[in-house]
Amino acid sequence: MAKKATASKEHLRPDGKYNNKLAGKFINCLMWAGKKSVAQRIFYDAMDIITEKEKAAPAIDIFEAAVNNVKPAIEVRSKRVGGASYQVPMQVSSRRQQSLAIRWILDASRGAKGKPMCERLAAELLEAYNKKGGAMMMRENVHKMADANKAFAHFAW
Repeated sequence: MAKKATASKEHLRPDGKYNNKLAGKFINCLMWAGKKSVAQRIFYDAMDIITEKEKAAPAIDIFEAAVNNVKPAIEVRSKRVGGASYQVPMQVSSRRQQSLAIRWILDASRGAKGKPMCERLAAELLEAYNKKGGAMMMRENVHKMADANKAFAHFAW
């Protein structure tokens, strides 16, 4: 039986400072153990660091551009055909694009050690904005896998 969809999209509130739903979603994904105030403090400190480093554009615009840069257009999915499994390249839905981008940015931020989380997050967002960094590398790897397996695209039905 199919898993019932959650109503998170309908109940998602924009964040308090920027009134942005994407920022609200990002804060919810950043949150650990239900500690939303800690996640908000980390996110807003990262936005302040971005504002100090990049004077050209507002921090929230840089954040949105970074997430949009990391969104994958295509990914590979495993498809079983006649006893063999093939990695089939498929289009990615917009909701999955957003969730993958957020996940990759957070994973790259958490993977870097030695600095406070707000500094790591700010650095990763700036790198994603400039189309560099760990999250962009993840996106490029997914696109390369899809390109390498485009011979199996006819299995995508």
